Amino acid sequence: MLFSKTDKARDELRPGQRTLTQRERAVLLMADGRRSVTDFAPLFATRDEARSVAHHLLSEGYLALPVQAATPVLARPMSPAPESASPPVAADTFDGKRSLATTRMFLFDLCERMFARRDPAMAAVLRETLREARDRATMLAVADTMLAEIRQAAGDERADAVRERIGKLLPAETVH
Repeated sequence: MLFSKTDKARDELRPGQRTLTQRERAVLLMADGRRSVTDFAPLFATRDEARSVAHHLLSEGYLALPVQAATPVLARPMSPAPESASPPVAADTFDGKRSLATTRMFLFDLCERMFARRDPAMAAVLRETLREARDRATMLAVADTMLAEIRQAAGDERADAVRERIGKLLPAETVH
């Protein structure tokens, strides 16, 4: 099951609203119609706990089951450029160390540049969630939310460029 936010969830995520726990609020941020309980699991001790919280939020009207599901934003492959188009050139190069800290700082900066003026309430929620994000999964959930909004506001090309940049900043995922 893929979950999406309802208007009730958007109201909960506005600054000053605090009826849910931080983890429940993180689930609401992640719920974009492309995520399931499996995606929420890293926020909880067990998958069953994640399932329980998701179903509770669903029954309370914070989450809804979308009619049509889509591919996760970060997992979406870039569409090939037309043959006549020149290859895209990055505005800047990054040859620094890949790290979650670097990625997190980039996301904070992105939040300020892309959302602070256009949607101050969303920017506040994104900042708060980034402050609490201590792991890769939570940071990527915030990044996915940002990318979905960027895609809607600025188009696929801009969102794909930001997604590519995030990919360059993230460290390789380690498997234990």
